[in-house]
Amino acid sequence: MQYNLPRKLKLNAVQILALGFAIVILTGAILLTLPISTKTGVRTSFIDALFTATSATCVTGLITLDTGTYWSYFGKTVIISLIQIGGLGFMSFTTLFALLLGKKITLRERLIMQEALNTFNLQGLVKLVKYILVFTFSVEFLGALLLSTQFIPQFGFLKGIYYSIFHSISAFCNAGFDLFGNFSSLTSYANNSVVILTIGALIVIGGMGFSVWSEIYNCKSLKRLSLHSKLVISMTVGLVVGGTILMFLFEFNNPATMKNMDMNGKFLSSIFASITPRTAGFNSISTSDMTLAGRFLTTILMFIGGSPGSTGGGIKTATAGVLIMTVVSVIKGREDTQMFKKRISKDLVYRALTVASLGGAIVVIVTMILSVTEIGISFEYLLYEATSAFATVGLTLGITTKLSTMGKIIIALTMYLGRVGPMTVVLALTTRKKNKSIKYPEDKILVG
Repeated sequence: MQYNLPRKLKLNAVQILALGFAIVILTGAILLTLPISTKTGVRTSFIDALFTATSATCVTGLITLDTGTYWSYFGKTVIISLIQIGGLGFMSFTTLFALLLGKKITLRERLIMQEALNTFNLQGLVKLVKYILVFTFSVEFLGALLLSTQFIPQFGFLKGIYYSIFHSISAFCNAGFDLFGNFSSLTSYANNSVVILTIGALIVIGGMGFSVWSEIYNCKSLKRLSLHSKLVISMTVGLVVGGTILMFLFEFNNPATMKNMDMNGKFLSSIFASITPRTAGFNSISTSDMTLAGRFLTTILMFIGGSPGSTGGGIKTATAGVLIMTVVSVIKGREDTQMFKKRISKDLVYRALTVASLGGAIVVIVTMILSVTEIGISFEYLLYEATSAFATVGLTLGITTKLSTMGKIIIALTMYLGRVGPMTVVLALTTRKKNKSIKYPEDKILVG
């Protein structure tokens, strides 16, 4: 699986994806350093511009400069363009331009698309890309239309339209960037059902995965859905419902978050606090003022993240689902992992375990490094920040703006690894796969 480049430089699909994201980030960073990108007309330091471009392209939402008050409309447009490209993947846009120009999609390009979209086979890939683009723009348009009913009366027609489009794209792509200023996110809309439920719905739709929505649209019966779709839907519903109940219990009597709200506000805040860690980055209540239990639950939800082939990050719902059902199957004494009356291959279980282990290792290592570079910040805050960066969430306990230059570089790299995917990065660094037919003798180890 090679891609035509100069003779001495041959890259495979995953290496091209990793390099492609890096190029998009660098281009965005250069544009954001220009004076035209800021309201005051001053040049932005390359580190802050690079951090913002990485956060936007990796659809994270962590920021060192307030999006609403620091950037000009040119800068904001650059940011939302990076979010759209990063959310859908640059290969989707490359395919779109190729189709518009009437160019034929080659086999090698299809192989790269297969890696980018995380699909099972090559058949129907171009059709899937077309579906993804139409589906995305349709959902974002509908979301912007609903948000405009709230933002136009508040900000005026043109500004209201811009805000509606910006936040619809940011929510669907699970980015978490907002334009309300002063790092406030959606706290001023905590009791606004239209804004909270619309953005919450966009987050869930974007985080479910395009292949799942394609199946739901084309399948006449839910019973005929593939095992993948059934698992993703089950995990998504379980995490949202379970997270909402736990958030309600944890924050109900917290005077800094939900105690003084009416029941409508408490319900909206609970469901939104359950949805947004997966992996959107908006918040309607102060994350730093949440209870310890609420912050810990948020960290767990962030690490799990969205679903495969979606705009979300994290280890993915399907990965977590496979690991959970493997544990259940072992406890029940089954030889294989089983779910929905189907058996999961051991190779898939090993892959899920590898992704989760790599993700956990990245979070642990980043937290450890930050504990050295960021003096005076508690372990809990650093772990929260590292998890948010890896899972491309964007939630923070308020330390992003206080990071040192080294801390910003570390978090930016973590966002990149989290978006490209730990598995993809490992494969990108592997020049070739070595096939070994040797099998060593089996032996036993005491476990537990």
